[in-house]
Amino acid sequence: MIAVPLLISLCVFLALSSPPGREHGDTQKVFVDAARRTGLEFRYLNGMTGEFLLPEITGGGAALIDFDRDGDLDVYLVQGSFTATDRKKGRLLFPWPGQSPPRDQLFRNQLQETGQLRFVDVTAASGIRALGYGMGAAAGDANNDGWVDLYVTNWGANQLWINNGDGTFRDATAQCGCDDPRWSSSASFFDYDRDGDLDLYLAHYVDATAHNNRTCFAKTSARDYCGPDAYAALPDRLFRNKGDGTFEDVSIASGIHHEFGAGLGVVTADFNGDGWVDIYVANDGDPNQLWINRRNGTFADEALLAGAALNREGKPEAGMGVDAGDFDGDGDEDLFITHLMEESNTLYVNQGNGFFEDRTIEAGLHLSSISYTAFGTGWLDYDNDGWLDLLSLNGAVRILEDLARQGDTYPLEQPNQLFHNTGQGTFEDATAQAGAVFHLAEVSRGAAIGDLDNDGDSDVIQVNSNGPVRVLLNQIGNRSNWIGLRLTASAGQDMLGTQVELIGPGKRVARRRARSDGSYCSSNDPRVLAGLGNWQGPVTARVFWPDGQLEVWRKLTVDRYHHLERGKGEKEGQALGQ
Repeated sequence: MIAVPLLISLCVFLALSSPPGREHGDTQKVFVDAARRTGLEFRYLNGMTGEFLLPEITGGGAALIDFDRDGDLDVYLVQGSFTATDRKKGRLLFPWPGQSPPRDQLFRNQLQETGQLRFVDVTAASGIRALGYGMGAAAGDANNDGWVDLYVTNWGANQLWINNGDGTFRDATAQCGCDDPRWSSSASFFDYDRDGDLDLYLAHYVDATAHNNRTCFAKTSARDYCGPDAYAALPDRLFRNKGDGTFEDVSIASGIHHEFGAGLGVVTADFNGDGWVDIYVANDGDPNQLWINRRNGTFADEALLAGAALNREGKPEAGMGVDAGDFDGDGDEDLFITHLMEESNTLYVNQGNGFFEDRTIEAGLHLSSISYTAFGTGWLDYDNDGWLDLLSLNGAVRILEDLARQGDTYPLEQPNQLFHNTGQGTFEDATAQAGAVFHLAEVSRGAAIGDLDNDGDSDVIQVNSNGPVRVLLNQIGNRSNWIGLRLTASAGQDMLGTQVELIGPGKRVARRRARSDGSYCSSNDPRVLAGLGNWQGPVTARVFWPDGQLEVWRKLTVDRYHHLERGKGEKEGQALGQ
């Protein structure tokens, strides 16, 4: 648990480090779409036939992964596919333009070689052959060899792709013990038992197949997509890593299997400050789950007691995307969940001990989101002023009648949104300053957040259903100071779940964690990137590794990335959570 004096100093830092005037409305827009000029050209196919199959409105996601260990982020993009209905009727509303079947694609970033952000399709050379109906992807070093691997979730059987370390991957699904034939959505690599290897949480949606498709109607009596309540929800699964990249299904033994929900978003963090990582699941139409780690291999769902299962009106909502972050600078992990239009998104503020309060209205996030259906999301400090802002990628799941009357063949398009953290517990809608790409109406789903060009600010990979992928390149963040940390074990494994306190002159503090999960069906940059505003350093980093051990690095310079390896810092204090 973070000490009270440290929390006080955190507030001092955040108050002092913000640039005067907080000029987030600068004449230069925050993001530009650089997909075409960087070579990241891709379209997610949802296989629409007019049969209103539920997967058509849920995919897909993306993963940021430095698979070749050259220091820049590569991109894995999940692809949709054809259904049995597609093949039978043969009348796709959005025909696939290629000769070969649709497949997931891996793009290599050439930043380190050329000095320019440029992506090259290396799917064929990588050996990855992923032809399933893709939902999302999780990135993590499953076998602890220092090379990051990929777990791909599908509407159907999943796949684990093990990185061979030579630019190629091998399909280890048959040997891993971590597959599931049911409909999977988001997945998370994290170390729940603090044994040094990454376990796997797998969220399941509902028991909807091409053969049990239900017929549902809109209020106008026109055919429309069903909601998840038309199908049986599925239990999630938890897999414990055996230490060699194979897994043991501990869903029943851990308690995870005992509750059902239409799971779409997953994020892991230490929500109650005891040094052990917990799990939060955003369920679509069912109460959300907060699985508190009991430190003995079991979990208890405390969401209802903690105030994070239902909204302030006591109602479950259509949870899609989710992320955790310390937006108010008080040293604990707050939650943001995206929802269906007419519900608004929800902000749960952590009270410091794993108990939450719905502060959506007070934070100014209710009215601004109630007219949208949102999926991909994330806490990101887009202007590096030290306060975490919010991204919301939108796209409806029920027919928008105005668009349908205009003859739109996919009448679900909505523009995306960006919210600026005022530093006072509230947010301002900054969409007008976000860039021209935020004025487009598309059906957006996955959002993967990370520093694609290594310039010290947060960029975004935006996946659109039946539309082009977008590379939202940040134009303003690195005008303020920042620091980046890659936190690894000795073999080069990213130490996901590591907590970091950044301290400067006068004991000023910011708190972040290394993670790759969160958002929606996507995997983020595992590095820690912290905006510092006008704070010029030097910086001291207090690093709490996943096993609770504390190490310190002093006099770190700002405006650059640092590689911090476990065991090479100063030992300080007692282990957290012992």
